[in-house]
Amino acid sequence: MGIVVGIDASRNRSGGAKAHLAGILGAGNPAEHGVSAVHVWSYRGLLDALPDAPWLTKHNPPELEGSLLTEALWQLHSMPGEVRRQRCDILLSPDAGTIGSFRPSVVMSRDMLSYEPGEMERYGLSKARLRLQLLRYIQARSLRRADGVIFLTQHAAQVIQGVTGRLPRVAVIPHGVGETFRRAGSHSSWPANGERDIRCVYVSNAELYKHQWFVVEAIGELRRRGYRVRLTLAGGGAGAARRRLDEQIRLTDPQGTFVTSIGAVRHSEVPDVLAAADLFIFASSCENMPNTLVEAMASGLPIACSDRGPMPEVLQEGGVYFDPEDSGSIATAIEKIIADNALRVVIAQRAQARSAQYSWTRCARETWRFLRESAGALV
Repeated sequence: MGIVVGIDASRNRSGGAKAHLAGILGAGNPAEHGVSAVHVWSYRGLLDALPDAPWLTKHNPPELEGSLLTEALWQLHSMPGEVRRQRCDILLSPDAGTIGSFRPSVVMSRDMLSYEPGEMERYGLSKARLRLQLLRYIQARSLRRADGVIFLTQHAAQVIQGVTGRLPRVAVIPHGVGETFRRAGSHSSWPANGERDIRCVYVSNAELYKHQWFVVEAIGELRRRGYRVRLTLAGGGAGAARRRLDEQIRLTDPQGTFVTSIGAVRHSEVPDVLAAADLFIFASSCENMPNTLVEAMASGLPIACSDRGPMPEVLQEGGVYFDPEDSGSIATAIEKIIADNALRVVIAQRAQARSAQYSWTRCARETWRFLRESAGALV
């Protein structure tokens, strides 16, 4: 007889968290991996986006439609009883910020800002930094108490366990990438003989660790070197990072001729954004799992990429690397891709081939198996 799995998705608010839950529930059959039933607790907006299946039951406590406080109180006081009433053998918390007390449990680690050396310092003495420090405490406690922990990359597993200490039961299970990215691909042909500008794109919200302003500066430098390049920035953002980005755009492209910021885009629109580009840039210095990088890999674009965090682990030899806090380094990496046709073709092919390893079928299979093994180890 298979086990019954509960999933506390009350905190699944980010795009990556939502895509992950839809991915593992929609790919494959949990029964093949020893899971007979799955119960998910979440807010209505997320539950409605999840697939329907005979083995899946969706629960929508009213507290999860309220404030962060009511959500936390539900997680702390009500959730354990609800999970027990459904006879769940193990609970998956897809966010390490959980304060729930149900055991046995498997917790997934998604955040890196609180752990990557030097990243919290970017926020100075601020509420944002205080929040990150609090999250670090809550998450480390949650990870230590869990009966199993899922990391998304080897890099994350190594760095975070440097804080928590060695955790007894760990799996590295990366997210998948939607088939829409593989099917769409990059349909644009590389501009020959300067027939048009080379279209670069960076898809990410403006954050202090995303370094969009250095990318803008690099594009300006490339134009001074004589390259016809333009940049599209897709993603929202606010606060200090947004102000710094807007100021750099004004300094680098005061006439608004070659840098375009299109703001936030829905995840369903990202394949079209990538398909309209010639080259993808990823300049983040801190990621747990760089989802937009993997999506660009699947789309078949040549990639200029940050050399920090898990990016070399994920992309490997499928891109040209740069220091994300050095506009000259970024410009040189992009120039190598533009100037070397053979290199450009090879790295795009390598990246696209490597993206095949990031599938929701694999993610679902390994997740259900780890949950089954974790529950069995505690019997």
